[in-house]
Amino acid sequence: MNPKITRFLAEQKPATPCLVLDVDAVADRYHALGKALPQARIYYAVKANPAQPILRRLVELGSCFDAASWEEVSLCLQAGASPDAISFGNTVKKVSAIRAAYEAGVRMFVFDCREELEKLAAHAPGSRVYCRLLVDNYGAEWPLSRKFGTTVESAKELMLAARELGLDPYGLSFHVGSQQLSAEAYEVAIARAAALFTDLSAAGLDLRMVNLGGGFPIRYRDDVPEIDHFTKAIFRAMTEHFGNALPEMLVEPGRFIVGEAGVVRSEVVLVSARGRKDGLRWVYLDIGRFGGLAETENESIRYAIRTSRDGSPTGRVALAGPTCDGADIMYEKTHYELPLDLAAGEQVDLLGAGAYVSTYCATGFNGFAPLTEHYI
Repeated sequence: MNPKITRFLAEQKPATPCLVLDVDAVADRYHALGKALPQARIYYAVKANPAQPILRRLVELGSCFDAASWEEVSLCLQAGASPDAISFGNTVKKVSAIRAAYEAGVRMFVFDCREELEKLAAHAPGSRVYCRLLVDNYGAEWPLSRKFGTTVESAKELMLAARELGLDPYGLSFHVGSQQLSAEAYEVAIARAAALFTDLSAAGLDLRMVNLGGGFPIRYRDDVPEIDHFTKAIFRAMTEHFGNALPEMLVEPGRFIVGEAGVVRSEVVLVSARGRKDGLRWVYLDIGRFGGLAETENESIRYAIRTSRDGSPTGRVALAGPTCDGADIMYEKTHYELPLDLAAGEQVDLLGAGAYVSTYCATGFNGFAPLTEHYI
């Protein structure tokens, strides 16, 4: 565990459940990505963790921001971000949100259908727009392709229509899925985007930007490839398909920037064998799927776990949250072992929990307050 977080937990003994995040570690990850892919501008995916200490530090570092709502746009502006450093990167936007962002000075928006394009033309005239392509999310532990993106054929028509509607057809985007473990996914998506660049150029429209999305993985229970593994594949694919005429490159990392910077500290509420013949113990924590661990749905994201009893003999467990909802189970099929002498009142830490935890809290379910947050 991060020594700074370890020291904070030991000295402050914060009430649980809580998230403790090292903002200096966020800066380190930002610099690491910038070094690995210096050709790209970084647009931090605010949805991963929109805390002001994070946003302010990233503003200081010169980051741009990918916002999913007017509320996230507003948070970026409060942190000192310039509106021209913000991309409204959600393909599903209320008219009121488009208007508010445009009036605040935001001039870059994404879309993936005709209706959204027409909304942008009406309420964000002259803005730079980019179309999100539908790409394969194979290899991602948290896929996104079912809900977002359009086909290459449709994107071609839409980008030409954007020009006719008085918008600035800026470029294309894609997202290969969150916690993506395959560099090939980026290579395939880049090839698809490049082919569409060529088709549109032949039709008299020259695009200027490729938004590579995010998806760079972090270590949870298992090792993952280093960031260079992905960025080298990305730059190799970009030069292969675009040659010397490289377009502007954007990346939208979220999990990669903040994930490993945070730890959730929780408390054991109950340990019960429930009379099972196999002796499987159920360990109930004071945080669960409704308190911020939403990405444990289908046991997709598997956090590394540390306890105050580490070093003792272990046995297999199921892990669940404190609510009365039968779906509030984090891990039952995935093999986790915890100390046999772990008991109520003792500490359990979930590592790599800086992303997509605090933002997923379902405030007030069963009366439980959301986890507290400490940015150090």
